[in-house]
Amino acid sequence: MKKIAIFFATGFEEVEAIATVDILRRADMEALMVSVSGELLVKGARGVAVQTEKLISELDFTEIDMIVLPGGYPGYENLENCGELMTQLDLFHAQEKPIAAICGAPGILGRRNILAGRTACVFPGHEDKLVGAKVVTERAVRDGHLITGRAMGCTVDFALMIVAYFNGVDAADKIAASILR
Repeated sequence: MKKIAIFFATGFEEVEAIATVDILRRADMEALMVSVSGELLVKGARGVAVQTEKLISELDFTEIDMIVLPGGYPGYENLENCGELMTQLDLFHAQEKPIAAICGAPGILGRRNILAGRTACVFPGHEDKLVGAKVVTERAVRDGHLITGRAMGCTVDFALMIVAYFNGVDAADKIAASILR
């Protein structure tokens, strides 16, 4: 079973984080909610508090198959300010291990030169943050080991793309049908 770490920071976008966890779990993937905020209880951008399952300091990244970065403001900034997460993000990219980011979070990848020469999408108005990328307006896009999504309204497409990455398009289509997508 693939183990996907979804990172929660104060100010995360609730729908992007929780719906992604939900869809991955429907696909029988281990979607682990990880806090970078020093506490298991993390408050989202709209004030919804979520009890995560692990602190980043407790995580063994060698057991993780993918890093997922939700957006939300100031959530994506707080993710980027987490040195341990950024170190692991760079290592994942160097090893071409899968990384997914949605909304404002693809800007983190752009600023770290992870998107250079890649196709990516981001929240409207943040296109300049995707340094070196070919920017598209797709709801979600995959380029190699990288998946990016545009915004909260694109979360289902984003999460289904993660399912397809690991389990194939048929598996993603089955989940999509089960949620009437």
